[in-house]
Amino acid sequence: MTVPKKPAAKKAVPKKNRATAAAQATVLQAPAQPEPPVFPIVGIGASAGGLAAFEAFFSAIPNSSGSGSGSGSGSGMAFVIVQHLAPDHKSILSELIARYTRMQVFEVEDGMVVQPDCAYIIPPNHDMAFLNGALHLLKPTAPRGQRLPIDFFFRSLAQDQRARAIGIVLSGTGSDGTQGVRAIKGEGGMVMVQSFDSTQYDGMPRSAVATGMVDFVLPPAEMPAQLIAYVAHAFGKNKSAINASGLMIDEALKKIFVLLRAQTGHDFSEYKQKTINRRVERRMAVHQIEQVDDYIQFLRKTPSEVQALFHDLLIGVTNFFRDPEAFQALQEEVIVRLLSNKPVGATIRVWVPGCSTGEEAYSVAILLQERMDALKSSFKLVVFATDIDSRAIEQARAGIYPASIAADISSERLTRFFVEEPGGAFFRISKLIRDILVFSEQNVIKDPPFSKLDLISCRNLLIYMGPELHRKLIPLFHYALNPGGFLFLGSSESVGDHQKLFATINRTAKLYQRKDEGIPQRLSVARFLPPVTGNGAASRTAAKPAGESSAKLRELTELTLLQQYSAVGALVNGHGDIVYLHGRTGQYLEPAAGEAGLNILKMARQGLRTALPAALHKAVARNELVSRPAVRVRTNGDYSSVNLIIRPVAADAAGQPMFLVILEPVTQKSATEAAAGGPAQRAGTSGDARKINTQVAALRQELRDKEEYLQTTTEELETTNEELKSANEEMQSINEEMQSANEELETSREELQSVNEELATVNAELQGKVTDLSQANNDMNNLLAGTGVGTIFVDHQLCIQRFTPAITQVINLIATDVGRPVGHIVSNLTDYNHLVEDVQQVLDTLLPREIEVQAKSGKWFLLRIRPYRTLDNVIEGAVITFFDFTEMKQAREALQDAESLRRLAVVMTDSRDAMLVQDLEGRILCWNPAATRSYGWSEAEAMALNIRELIPPAGQDQAQAVVQQLARSEHLQPFQSERLTKDGRTLKISLTATALVNESGAVYAIATTERTDT
Repeated sequence: MTVPKKPAAKKAVPKKNRATAAAQATVLQAPAQPEPPVFPIVGIGASAGGLAAFEAFFSAIPNSSGSGSGSGSGSGMAFVIVQHLAPDHKSILSELIARYTRMQVFEVEDGMVVQPDCAYIIPPNHDMAFLNGALHLLKPTAPRGQRLPIDFFFRSLAQDQRARAIGIVLSGTGSDGTQGVRAIKGEGGMVMVQSFDSTQYDGMPRSAVATGMVDFVLPPAEMPAQLIAYVAHAFGKNKSAINASGLMIDEALKKIFVLLRAQTGHDFSEYKQKTINRRVERRMAVHQIEQVDDYIQFLRKTPSEVQALFHDLLIGVTNFFRDPEAFQALQEEVIVRLLSNKPVGATIRVWVPGCSTGEEAYSVAILLQERMDALKSSFKLVVFATDIDSRAIEQARAGIYPASIAADISSERLTRFFVEEPGGAFFRISKLIRDILVFSEQNVIKDPPFSKLDLISCRNLLIYMGPELHRKLIPLFHYALNPGGFLFLGSSESVGDHQKLFATINRTAKLYQRKDEGIPQRLSVARFLPPVTGNGAASRTAAKPAGESSAKLRELTELTLLQQYSAVGALVNGHGDIVYLHGRTGQYLEPAAGEAGLNILKMARQGLRTALPAALHKAVARNELVSRPAVRVRTNGDYSSVNLIIRPVAADAAGQPMFLVILEPVTQKSATEAAAGGPAQRAGTSGDARKINTQVAALRQELRDKEEYLQTTTEELETTNEELKSANEEMQSINEEMQSANEELETSREELQSVNEELATVNAELQGKVTDLSQANNDMNNLLAGTGVGTIFVDHQLCIQRFTPAITQVINLIATDVGRPVGHIVSNLTDYNHLVEDVQQVLDTLLPREIEVQAKSGKWFLLRIRPYRTLDNVIEGAVITFFDFTEMKQAREALQDAESLRRLAVVMTDSRDAMLVQDLEGRILCWNPAATRSYGWSEAEAMALNIRELIPPAGQDQAQAVVQQLARSEHLQPFQSERLTKDGRTLKISLTATALVNESGAVYAIATTERTDT
């Protein structure tokens, strides 16, 4: 229950023009209704050390006209500053920043519309959001110390301005701004961060840079020039030149796709072109490149830019429990059913493709763990989380996130499933949840999927892909799920044309369930599944529409190979890591148990698992073609034969040698002929003999393969042994060097001992200097004891020896008063005229004395009198100090008022009668437990009600009359009335109403005590 506070009267703040000789800046009020903004909005976040950064930043911005219209020589941008401010002190930040710039500087008021070439400062004790070109203020909901105003504003800015959003993170501690940086980059905006060596505190900049999403790291003084250049290219006249020809963009994008695929191995040609266009244009703006052809040349000459563009294309906005309503539906409609239908001890398998930095995957794991704990049952939970971005996977594996995630996670979950890192700037996912997750790098478009899954959570990945990829991935998910498995998509995604594959569970939350009826062959996942009965390749070819004659060259080539030859294969590096798959390899390769990965040696099926390592090792060691005929491979419970060929191919872009592993199926006839020694020999041999010969030949081939594998393993062990010997020799050499260094350290220790003795001699000489300084130190010690307060030093005769300037507020002293008795000086104190007697008493008793006294100005002072002691404990007089404790006294009185309110709260809490407080509009401000017992509404529910909702229609007029009488300060006698309860009953009550008034005597609320008539 909350006791309402008296509302403070609004104070009109005068508008003052503040100017300095250097800047002549003016703090003004914003115009009421400017034109709708069509310019970039720059959000600037800072904390400790931010003032120096603001000075450097705004001093470097070119002078603007200050008109707020964006004309003149200004930057054409609006700057919104979010600084961590003390919530209970008035901010003068707007006045300070106005000294560094000729722009108009405003302290934000709710609903203020932004204009270009203006700066806007967040007021204390507020969160701020940006919507439709205006700034809106909200009261913070998080407790002090846990507020993240920079993240809050950056997120709203990204949602509203999208690609026009620009975020700058300056000096500060903690991690506020990090999640906002992710949001801005996710919408295609630009991010700058202050360089570490130019900050006073580098916590916030380091946390932002750790996201890998920062475009520029610069000192504040260099930011404006780069910012203006970026805006000119991204939103100025140059932008139209980039989009002058859609055809040119299409042709240029194809070249960019080629460069991306050559360096990263990933093909973006089937992603949505609008998304690709925006990212390419943003990178061009970052480097101030006007023509697409020039950017292509820049990509060819700068491999690091290819990687930067690649990571820009991968950026996705992700948070813990993003779209809370959707996750609530997932928990109630999917996870509850999923675990309830599984036997205790069963394995729950989940796949989260496109997991980015892991927030979504961890969110799903937390929901599973919570449900398992609620059931008090044990299941084996496994969540496979994959992404194309290796950097994101590394961060997800670490499981360390900034403290700003507290805005997305309830305090209960944060305490239970996270561990706060030392310093409090980061949280680490708990081991309980981390052990559920298996992270791996995977391209969902071309790499084999996981199988036998109970749930796939693929949120906000399909929105970046074209319709062709949609048609491939939805059947892929259907194949990967168990019968009755569930699919969880993003809010803007759906299964599209594949309604026959999935049934809709919750259309709003985008929850689907796999249908188990037969699926037409054309919907099968041909790239990853084993061959099906019939001519699969031919049927797929026939099923293609005639209008698809413009298929890409690579696809036509692969289709021709599939039609003419039955070989499949994989491109691998020297370690067996798969770079590219061709054909339907599922007959020979399968995902291995354990941590997910794409290594052909681990994925090889039984039979191939023996021959493949030896053959690959030989091909790598000798860089020559290696073949193994008629290798028997166990497939789907039976054995088939395959010719294994490993062919060295050209190195990749990084210079790493590559090898093509070709798996050519062998017909039963060919395998029999090969085993029997050829057709001629087979013709003269009986059927049984041929069968025996075939088996013997197969066993001999298997024996040769194992012997070669053993030989290869032996060679590898010998090589490893040689390397260990070499390492041992190096360790011995290092040990000798360490021994030598130890001897040198021993010599240095002896030298330091000698220096220490010399320092002891010098110390003895300095001791004499200390004695000379003792007397001066006596004065300083006593002076420092009264620092910041009025102080008088008197001798035994109570004559003034010295005083501090602050004492003139209490006693009228001037420099010529030194030497005069303190009793001869007129003071400004009221009701206190025995200072001389009190000082003399202290000198007589040597006991300090404290007295509260009041000056004529109304201020209160704590008078302290104590003996003046030297270092030798000799009393040389007295020290008189006057400490201004007016605010402390007021705070103490306020504390007493608060205690009175607390006691009132106790009365309201323990009262058997319903006690309510309402404002003059009828809004309920206070609701005690007895009211809940009487009327049924909880305190939280009641605080959202108006008192009229508790009054029957017949009593509305009476209630209005009561309010009017109390507003006129009229006294009311207790009277009978009626109340409606939550369950619809009408209660007769005895009611006593009292008006609540503020310090000025105005009625601001009405308190009622209501007793139910029995």
